[in-house]
Amino acid sequence: MEENLTDNSEREARPSKTKRKKEMHALQNIGESLVQLDSRRLIELGLSDTLMEAVLEAKRISKHGALRRQMQLIGKLMRDVDAEPIRKKLDLWGNLSAESTARLHQLERWRERLMADEQMQALSELGQKYPDADLQRLRALARNAVKEKLANKSPKSFRALFQELQKIIPAATDERRSEGID
Repeated sequence: MEENLTDNSEREARPSKTKRKKEMHALQNIGESLVQLDSRRLIELGLSDTLMEAVLEAKRISKHGALRRQMQLIGKLMRDVDAEPIRKKLDLWGNLSAESTARLHQLERWRERLMADEQMQALSELGQKYPDADLQRLRALARNAVKEKLANKSPKSFRALFQELQKIIPAATDERRSEGID
């Protein structure tokens, strides 16, 4: 009877097969994310030698079946590694990438507005939001960018306008730091 109680308590202490399988798939998904990273970021993670070799090997494999088996191996090797710091770093990089993409889109929208017919309205809004902006320079760059586009010339002013907007409009992380949010 006592032996039966010990078996039951051991079973309750072990995670279920379904839970273990979900954890293994989660580790394999992290491994897939590792394969997508460039070598500079992989080095930054400080992976074990065997895991690093497995990830680099997966990058070289092109056959579907072989790649699938290599990904399973990476998932298996991930069981021996503390995956939480890796997961946090991947999430951080993903968020930074999303933030930078959003900022680039914001800058593009401002540039398009400045080059469009509504230039005066866009300039006044930009001046209200960012009082340090040199509105005359922006107006001249936008006007020249439109002329270059119509004349089918190289987009020198188009690029300069974007660079000027980058200087004026701070990144979201800079705004958070200045407001004390970060």
